[in-house]
Amino acid sequence: MRNVTKDNITDVFLSYFGPDTDPRMLQVMGSLARHLHGFAREVNLTHAEWMQGIQFLERMTEFTDKERHEFILLSDVLGLSSLVDMLNSVPDGTSSSVMGPFHIADAPDIPFGFDMKRHYEGEVLLAHGVVRDPDGAPIEGAELDIWQTAPNGLYSSQDEEQDTYSFHGIQTTGADGRYGFTTVKPVSYEVPTDGPVGDILRATGRHAWRPSHLHYIATAPGFRPLVTEIFPDDDPYLDEDTVFGVRSDLVMKYQPQAAGSFPDGYALSGQVSGPYLMADFDLTLVRAE
Repeated sequence: MRNVTKDNITDVFLSYFGPDTDPRMLQVMGSLARHLHGFAREVNLTHAEWMQGIQFLERMTEFTDKERHEFILLSDVLGLSSLVDMLNSVPDGTSSSVMGPFHIADAPDIPFGFDMKRHYEGEVLLAHGVVRDPDGAPIEGAELDIWQTAPNGLYSSQDEEQDTYSFHGIQTTGADGRYGFTTVKPVSYEVPTDGPVGDILRATGRHAWRPSHLHYIATAPGFRPLVTEIFPDDDPYLDEDTVFGVRSDLVMKYQPQAAGSFPDGYALSGQVSGPYLMADFDLTLVRAE
């Protein structure tokens, strides 16, 4: 079309789609174009601002590699990751929450009762629960991919002093659906601010803090995968998570346990003589369609 204007460019763009375009592609790309063009018109986007945006995206690639996913972090701090999670959560299952930019694939298998704390200082946390179906029955053979930061607030991929799979592991449930491991009590931490995402946070007067949490990815044959986190109810950043990951059903309470009560079946049995904390949290997986 020769006479493209600021008023008809969106319709012209949509008219260029071929007749065999997948209907879902047409719906998504059409909506994206309408909102993107509408945004530019609403703010009267200047050439300088448009170029600044292009340079921002180019700089994003400089901070993205197999160990740090800056585009995921951007999606997180914009609330898009959490919105997609909430749109795809199912009422009968545990809520999903953000995976974050520091998940490492192919973590080692760990047995029930494994200790991820090892030599690190900090309060002992025993985390356990049952992976269930929507009827409450335990799921045998569910894989639980677990990860968290070290006590310094850094994931292993951020910290050269940690092993690659420090505070990472995959545990498979038995017939009782149970998982259980010991670790160090997670800490609140700041998301990385040395890249373009940090520029966005500073420009908008936002802090970079996340409440302390444990990450889980739960998978089982015949069930929808679940990516989620669990949070203690006393964390100071629970109501202002910079990536909007907190859900009411993901908030649990650390239960202080008395000295001498550490259970058998864990790698630290006989080694924990003092008090410790316990996190009791069940996960409900929804059957795949």
